[in-house]
Amino acid sequence: MPVRLETDTIGMLLTDVSRLLRGAFDRRITASGLGVTPGEARALIQVAATEGIKQAEIAIKMGIEPMTLSTYLDRLEGLGLVERVPDPCDRRAKNVVVTDKADTLLLDIRKEVRDLMDQVTLGLDAEGLEALRASLKGLRENLHQLDRCASSDKKSASE
Repeated sequence: MPVRLETDTIGMLLTDVSRLLRGAFDRRITASGLGVTPGEARALIQVAATEGIKQAEIAIKMGIEPMTLSTYLDRLEGLGLVERVPDPCDRRAKNVVVTDKADTLLLDIRKEVRDLMDQVTLGLDAEGLEALRASLKGLRENLHQLDRCASSDKKSASE
């Protein structure tokens, strides 16, 4: 008899919710007529949230390849929504910043995301939403800690 795995574990639920949320976001941005692709919208959100961050770090945060991000940023830069500026600490690196022109689009994206999240969280009261937010922040911190430990272990092993 084949092994059956549970589908309602926290890991499986988070995976499913993440996939479904990304799909809903993509459909909403595509249908919104904002003039950017879902990937470009996600990149713009990351740049706005982490103003002045290196391209490589944005790609890591988004979980995409640097070349994919570069394509998104090229288009956003062409639209005048972001700029690549020299990193003050590393002459070889470029940091990405949003321009004033991005403000209107960012507000429109935020409205789309808020409307989507209102639908997604339907039935949760303020207390439930705050508990969910706190739990997810805790999980995120635990995962960051695991990443830091894994990075330290790799570094120690290569020395």
